[in-house]
Amino acid sequence: MIEKHTSYQQSIWGKWWVPIRKWFYPAWLVYETSVRFYEYTKAVHLYFEEQYDHLFSSIGAIGARSLDLLCSAITFTGCTIFLTVPAGFVLYRFFKVDNLTDTRLEARFKKIF
Repeated sequence: MIEKHTSYQQSIWGKWWVPIRKWFYPAWLVYETSVRFYEYTKAVHLYFEEQYDHLFSSIGAIGARSLDLLCSAITFTGCTIFLTVPAGFVLYRFFKVDNLTDTRLEARFKKIF
């Protein structure tokens, strides 16, 4: 009969790292994805800057700037709400719960990280 693994795998970095990693890795992921999504927001802004003359003739200066701001904000907010927050939460749960998936892969990852 296969014995179920109920013992929590310790990190190769020591006991001191175990309580820190459940916050460190999600915070790192949130930081990295936020920086990436900020770059996406800048790309949206640059696109509207290039199209400003065309938009100015169609919807005016205030309309062009408002559309630029709205689309840039939607890009960052949408990516953060639908990608960054769920990914950070899943990673936090992965390291917080001792035996989340009951797989050998989880035990190996938790030992390395």
